[in-house]
Amino acid sequence: MSDEIISGVTGPEAARLDKALADATSLSRERVKALIGEGRVSIAGASAVQPSLKIAAGTPFTIAVPKAIPAKAEAQDIPLVIVFEDEHLIVVDKSAGLVVHPAAGNLDGTLVNALLHHCQGQLSGIGGVARPGIVHRIDKDTSGLLVVAKTDKAHEGLARQFADHSIARAYRAVVSGMPRPAAGRIEGAIGRSATNRKKMAIVADGRGKHAVTHYSVLQPLKSATLIECRLETGRTHQVRVHMSSIGHPLLGDPTYGRTSSPLRPILERLQFRRQALHAAELGFLHPVTQETVRFFSSIPSDMSALIRELQD
Repeated sequence: MSDEIISGVTGPEAARLDKALADATSLSRERVKALIGEGRVSIAGASAVQPSLKIAAGTPFTIAVPKAIPAKAEAQDIPLVIVFEDEHLIVVDKSAGLVVHPAAGNLDGTLVNALLHHCQGQLSGIGGVARPGIVHRIDKDTSGLLVVAKTDKAHEGLARQFADHSIARAYRAVVSGMPRPAAGRIEGAIGRSATNRKKMAIVADGRGKHAVTHYSVLQPLKSATLIECRLETGRTHQVRVHMSSIGHPLLGDPTYGRTSSPLRPILERLQFRRQALHAAELGFLHPVTQETVRFFSSIPSDMSALIRELQD
């Protein structure tokens, strides 16, 4: 579905961006803020990133509003790998290619549709009608562990832990080249790219969200390396953006890196067409029982095959 494009100019007085756009359109300020966060707002031809930015009267703007999705996601019988489940929450080992929640372009066949069937509709409603129970997400083409809330109490407790960065998360990734040093800390605010609203990028402090990734080499490979990334923060595309920023993009990543010539034939032969990224570890304080829990997921078969092919 194509976006609805809203264009115009702001009112006769200087104002905060979100207020000025709400006043100039039929959108609410909260909706405007969300659209800015999704990179769908341009001001005077440049991508807008801060709802609080003060803009002058009569500033031209463009907003790309996605078409509305169905008010209620439908339950669908889609196979799931359940790592843990109780009456409060469920931990899923998501396969690569599975979208987390319905959105424009993916209205069904998502993890939410599968969970609604599996849980018979018993999921937290805090996330909204299209994404019940979803506290966090991983990209469509990233595999691995995801926790979903079945009750509002669980949702609120998990959301607090994600907000204060106390959730333990570790990823396995195959990157191009060999990172130097073999272990390091990458710090760089992440926000929407000023040139491509579908991409994230390292941006100046104050423009994006603070992000920190710790990486360590697990295994050198041919023209590549298997690494572990542990997250202090959880930003959109964080591992992909941070590793690309130091010159070691993930193999197979169509957005943030180009595969070097020696590796391209291998990926084609294996038909490996996703970023080589797997959410392998997830730990948190159970929001109801207060028990510390930790879950692990083995690297899936497609990434394992890639690693074997690249071993010396």
